[in-house]
Amino acid sequence: MGIILKDILAVIPYGDDDKVEKHTIYIDGKYIAGIDKEPEGFKADKVIDGTDRLVIPGLINAHTHTYMTTMRNVADDLSFMDWLFKTIDPIEQQLTDEDAYYGSLLGQMEMIKSGTTTFNDQQMHIHQTTKAVKDSGMRAVISRGLVGDKYDKEDVRLKQALEEMGDGADCDRLTFLLGPHAPYSCGPEYLKMIADVARENGYGIHMHIAESQTETDNMKKDHNCTPTEYVRDAGIFDSPTIAAHCIRVSDSDMDIMKQNNVSVVTNPASNMKLGNGFAPVPEMVAKGINVCLGTDGAASNNSQNMFSEMRLLGLIHKGTHDTPQCISAKQTFRMATLNGAKALGLEKEIGSIEVGKKADLAILRLDVPSMMPNNNLIASLVYSANGSETDTVIIDGNVVMENRIINTLDEAKIYSKIKEIINRLGLDKRSY
Repeated sequence: MGIILKDILAVIPYGDDDKVEKHTIYIDGKYIAGIDKEPEGFKADKVIDGTDRLVIPGLINAHTHTYMTTMRNVADDLSFMDWLFKTIDPIEQQLTDEDAYYGSLLGQMEMIKSGTTTFNDQQMHIHQTTKAVKDSGMRAVISRGLVGDKYDKEDVRLKQALEEMGDGADCDRLTFLLGPHAPYSCGPEYLKMIADVARENGYGIHMHIAESQTETDNMKKDHNCTPTEYVRDAGIFDSPTIAAHCIRVSDSDMDIMKQNNVSVVTNPASNMKLGNGFAPVPEMVAKGINVCLGTDGAASNNSQNMFSEMRLLGLIHKGTHDTPQCISAKQTFRMATLNGAKALGLEKEIGSIEVGKKADLAILRLDVPSMMPNNNLIASLVYSANGSETDTVIIDGNVVMENRIINTLDEAKIYSKIKEIINRLGLDKRSY
C-alpha cells in the first residue's frame, strides 16, 4: 500500500538530536520510502492531510506483561513481595490461555490508542501473546518467563520458550528473547543453563534485575553479591541483555552494565507504586548506558500508556536530583523511541523516521488543548500530551488505527470477554 503523509510536522533525527520539521513522507509497503522526494514508480493509495498533525516514530514499550491487563487495580497499595506472591501469583495460577490472549489484546488496544507500536513482553502463556500480536497488527518482542534451580536443558519452561519461537516464522513483526524472570526466582545453575543456551543459539535476554531493596538485601545475605553481580557471574551478560528496573544498583553495578552493553528499562510508575524507588537514570546516562522506557504490566502500573511514563520520567529525576537539567525532554523522547529500538536490536528497522526504516508511526492531533500552543512540540510530547491526542497509528505500513478506531480488532468483543474473565475470577468484586 502506498501512503502519503502530506505536509505534516514530523520528529526527524539529526545524529543525537531530534528536530520538528514539516515534510511530506512517502510510505511504500512496509517502509518509509521517501521524505519530500517521491520514490520512482510510487503509487499513492491513500493521502493523509498533515494539517494540525504531528507524526512521531511509534513509541516502544521496552518492558511489560500484557496478559496481566486483566489484573489492573486488583492489588494496589501493597508492598512488592506481598503484591507479587500473596496477590498476583495466585491470580496468575487461575488464568487460562484464553484469559491471557484477551488480556494481551486489551493491553495492545491501550498501547495502540496511546501511540505505542512495539512492545517487549515477558509472559507465561505460550502462543497467546504471539496470537494476539498477529491479530492486532502490533510489533512485539516476546519472552516466556523462566524460573528454576537446576541446570537442565530439558526444562519444561525452556522447551516451551523455544517452541514458541516458531510462532514468528510467518510474522516478521514477532521476534523472541529468552526470559529468565529474576535473580530471586532463578538459581545460579539455572541461570548458567539459560546463559549457555542463549550463547549457543545467539538469543538475547530479557530479565528483571535489582527491582527492590528486599531482593538486594537477600542477595547480599545468601550469595554475598549484588543482583547485578549474581547475573553477570552466571554468564547472562555474555548475550545482549535487557535489564528491567535496575533500581537498587551501585556505582560498580552500573559499570558492569556499561562494560557488558546491558540496556536498562526504567519503569517509573510501577516502581513508585510498589514503593521500590527510582532507578538512577541520570547516573546511568552519564556512564553511557542505553536507557529506555517501559510501563511494566497493568497489574502494577496500572496503565500501558507510554505518554504517562514519559512525563513521569521527565519529571521525577529533576525532583530527586534538585536540578531541571538532569534529564531533558529530548533525552526522554529518545528513551521511548530509538533507545528502545537499540535495546531490542531493532534500531535499523524502527525507532526513528528515516528512509528505509519500517513505517511504524503515530500521528497526533495538534488542534487539542493539551498540544496548544505548539511552542516546543518535543516538550509537549513529554510534559503535556496524555496519549489521547493519538489519532492514527501505522505499523509495518498498515493503518492499524484511524480516527481513533482500531481497524484490526473488535473492541466491543474484547471488552465483553474481559468482563467475563474478571467475573469468573471474582476480580470485579474486590473493590465493592
